[in-house]
Amino acid sequence: MIDVEEILSKMNPNQKINYDRVMQKMVQVWEKNEERPTILMHVCCAPCSTYTLEYLTKYADVTIYFANSNIHPKAEYHKRAYVTKKFVSDFNERTGNKVQYLEAPYEPNEYRQLVRGLEEEPEGGDRCKVCFDYRLDKTAQVAMDLGFDYFGSALTISPHKNSQTINSIGIDVQKIYTTHYLPSDFKKNQGYKRSVEMCEEYDIYRQCYCGCVYAAQAQNIDLVQVKKDATAFMVDKDIEKDYSHIKFTVTKLDI
Repeated sequence: MIDVEEILSKMNPNQKINYDRVMQKMVQVWEKNEERPTILMHVCCAPCSTYTLEYLTKYADVTIYFANSNIHPKAEYHKRAYVTKKFVSDFNERTGNKVQYLEAPYEPNEYRQLVRGLEEEPEGGDRCKVCFDYRLDKTAQVAMDLGFDYFGSALTISPHKNSQTINSIGIDVQKIYTTHYLPSDFKKNQGYKRSVEMCEEYDIYRQCYCGCVYAAQAQNIDLVQVKKDATAFMVDKDIEKDYSHIKFTVTKLDI
């Protein structure tokens, strides 16, 4: 497997890193070596999964990892998870891919404990950095335990997320675990534009705030209405049985 730090060590340390280009270099090596690695890709929602899967499934076997205890309220969490599963199922059906879905336990109290004291931080500030680290760390640990070649995050597809920060955190997290971080900047090369197009093609719900209660409050989001809408959406849904055919089959760890 390729260590992203080996690639970065050969670059000018004074230049801003183009992580999309770094990822493409890694993909070129996979193709040259006729490798098709396995990737555990953290996603926060269906929209960020769209172009990410369209691109990566050309070169690797991808499992989506929905690890987002930051999302509030709980009904909205279940709605986003359900919509993500539906998209993965629809994507597989349309493209012939076999993307699998794995979901982390929903532990909002754990998240709130981690960001205590950072509630008033602006979007993109220290609270977000803690949140990125929290979710990437969970992804890396599961990737290591289940034997994935790489872990990464689709968060970089958002124009509202700093890919330099996310990738820097991912590279630091990699040092703790025996797995490799896949750098990315999926918004590049019209990636974000393509994600919007795919949301229309697949009729995907696009949320109006990142996920945490603090960001929602800062944007004056009506969380009472969000909960009401999400609850109504989930009325006839079975979160355990629906789309169970895409559920990742755990072979090394009982999560």
